[in-house]
Amino acid sequence: MKKIIYLLAITLAIGCYSCHCKTEPKAENAVPGMIKTKIPTRPAGQKDVVGLRCAPLDTVRVGFIGLGMRGPGAVYRFTQIEGTSVKALCDLYPERVEATQKILTDNNCPRAAAYSGEEGWKELCERDDIDLVYIVTPWLLHTPIAVYAMEHGKHVAIEVPAAMNLDECWQLVNTAEKTQRHCMMLENCVYDFFELTTLNMAQHGLFGEILHVEGSYIHNLEEFWHAYQGNWRLDFNEKYRGDVYATHGMGPACQLLDIHRGDKMNYLVAMDCKAVTGPEIVKKQTGRECPDFQNGDHTMTMIRTEKGKTLHIQHDVMNPRPYSRMYQLTGSEGFANKYPIEGYTFKADNTSLEGVPDHENLNMHTFVPQQVKTTLMEKYRHPIQKELEEKARKVGGHGGMDFIMDYRLVYCLRNGLPLDQDVYDAAEWSCLGDLTRLSIENNSMPVEVPDFTRGNWNKIQGYRHAMVEK
Repeated sequence: MKKIIYLLAITLAIGCYSCHCKTEPKAENAVPGMIKTKIPTRPAGQKDVVGLRCAPLDTVRVGFIGLGMRGPGAVYRFTQIEGTSVKALCDLYPERVEATQKILTDNNCPRAAAYSGEEGWKELCERDDIDLVYIVTPWLLHTPIAVYAMEHGKHVAIEVPAAMNLDECWQLVNTAEKTQRHCMMLENCVYDFFELTTLNMAQHGLFGEILHVEGSYIHNLEEFWHAYQGNWRLDFNEKYRGDVYATHGMGPACQLLDIHRGDKMNYLVAMDCKAVTGPEIVKKQTGRECPDFQNGDHTMTMIRTEKGKTLHIQHDVMNPRPYSRMYQLTGSEGFANKYPIEGYTFKADNTSLEGVPDHENLNMHTFVPQQVKTTLMEKYRHPIQKELEEKARKVGGHGGMDFIMDYRLVYCLRNGLPLDQDVYDAAEWSCLGDLTRLSIENNSMPVEVPDFTRGNWNKIQGYRHAMVEK
């Protein structure tokens, strides 16, 4: 009898559980179990810009918009690059324009046309003697200025992130496709020396098949918040949830995985912790309480690609942690890591490392010895790094990677080559802000990553820097 009662109880429990599962509410806009966003149809007559080449420019004539924290440094770097001419400068404040003119004259360059005020940037974009508009403004102006500049026939280079939401991502893509103009996001971290060398090693097969990559922006901004004009950056974090600054981690990771050059991101899942430090900073900066601060102190995102690879991306600008971009890759034959310790690990029987000292002592459970690492990094120094490292370190800009970024932009424009980063990179790396917000606000539900190439992600096989054939 007891056995019968026990079985009956189990049956009833299972029945109740089944009924409960059937009545569980489903998330809206999920097909199935995934949030999808609208991918607009490509307008008639418009074509993709995968591998876009434009007519070579003998001299790249550039206008700079935004001369606050980052702009003057960019102007200086352009004075050190052959084949460039700074034609115009623009900022909200005329005194900043005048201060930047001194950078030009100190480096034996003529003064540039000056623009200022709320809409001075429009006048700059309308000039007929500018090829490239270089945008270094607060985030919310990035896309409006870039769209206006492309519509007036200019190539554009935009500080990170290029767009603040999905609508702006599509605006950039559609305008670049409609005008057939280059639209490059100025993601400098893909030009750091360890990243360039590791990418070259990966492209030579040292790590086997790349399976998993990690990246982040972990940087305590406590000493910088006050420097953002009008408090715009803290204000954005207060109002928007999700990974609002993902591109420093995304850029190197996506190049390793050949994103939209043979693979594509399919979906992501995101999660954040509660906001504790953010509201405290608002109170310290403004004196007011902020009970509804949106951006979590720490945000993490997992992404899966069409070919079954994974990415892990993190964001934390609030808390007292050592700086990290978390650059890391796991491959079937090896491993690379930059933060907090640079190192490489390879399978003990990896024969692709011929000529490297102490090869027989390589151990897949530890980093290779320093001598081996040094030899590897010299052997696989990226060709771009070989050409530019000495001058890049001298000119500067985050240790030289900013100079390499600007030099490569000019090099490709002058030689009519595809840029190292295209508009689809700008959209893919910037869209995490909106997509992670969607996931977090829906209990970390998977969110589809839209294919900004609209079917052309497999058109080019493998990421490569375009070079003039010698």
